[in-house]
Amino acid sequence: MANTRYAGLMNFSSDTSAPAHPAVLEALAGVNNGMQPSYGADEVTARLRNELTRVLETDDFDFWLCASGTAANALALSCFCPPMGAVLCHDEAHIARDERSAPEFFTGGGKLQLLPGEGAQIDETALREALAGIKPDFVHETPAHVLSLTNLTESGTAYPAGRVKHFSALAKDAGLMVHLDGARFANALVSTGASPAEMSWKARVDVLTLGLTKTGAMGCEIIILFGSARQKFNELKARAKRSGHMPPKMRYLAAQAIAMFADDRWLALATNANQRAREISNLLCRDGQTELVHPVEGNEIFVRLSESNLRALTDAGATFYPWIGGSHRLVTSWSTPAGTVERLSDLLA
Repeated sequence: MANTRYAGLMNFSSDTSAPAHPAVLEALAGVNNGMQPSYGADEVTARLRNELTRVLETDDFDFWLCASGTAANALALSCFCPPMGAVLCHDEAHIARDERSAPEFFTGGGKLQLLPGEGAQIDETALREALAGIKPDFVHETPAHVLSLTNLTESGTAYPAGRVKHFSALAKDAGLMVHLDGARFANALVSTGASPAEMSWKARVDVLTLGLTKTGAMGCEIIILFGSARQKFNELKARAKRSGHMPPKMRYLAAQAIAMFADDRWLALATNANQRAREISNLLCRDGQTELVHPVEGNEIFVRLSESNLRALTDAGATFYPWIGGSHRLVTSWSTPAGTVERLSDLLA
């Protein structure tokens, strides 16, 4: 029988299972007074634009707030991929594996064209071949209109900003728009040392879905349109309204984002999550039998556990998931305490 004594310290199920940061709850209480205009016309959402301008180092953007990453990704892609078009993405991308065909539904039938690559990063040769094979005038073809990258990837690896820029250039040369799924954007920034600007518009990304929920918000995702992609903003709002993703009291979403960005809190929280993942992966691998499946470049650990480590984690009541090929996934969060590392060190000794 599993020991529940340490279960509170041993929950590695997902960063979406973590609580909201206290500053987020305080911010929500702080805006919970008086009347404010609806649907994003409030003063709190206006303040968020100023904060995003600081964070992104540009004012050449428009944004929309959603409560879930699936909604953000699907809405963003629907503005750039027509019903008879395709989105190039990795075959393990969240939009392909975990969103119940929401992108296809929101685009009205757009296809996901899946590409291979180690660590859930698209292989450049495969990308070049897919781009070279686009034939819009061939009636049997489903031509790609968008390249979608994920950072962190679904294998916990991080695209460096330079590679995002390189892949974006390849896509742009073929006439595609570029979407970046940034559900764990902060973790990727901390891991690579890139700034938000370097990983987004400076890397020629057209639309970024910047996630804050996994980082420490209660539920806040931001769709950000850069440069010429801003022409789609009215369409984005119309699609949000039609699909039920136009929050009437948007100030509560905006307040979460402001709290996360204040004093670069979102990056500090991601730093904690990433550090805990490195520490825990080191502990797991010190027996010489446990093997990492992918490099730990964020807050996710993909590992083939030795029998002794698997038994120790299970006996301690740890929560984690079996994964592809007999491996397991463990995820840390902003709230994973140092005590977890200390306890694991004792359990895995």
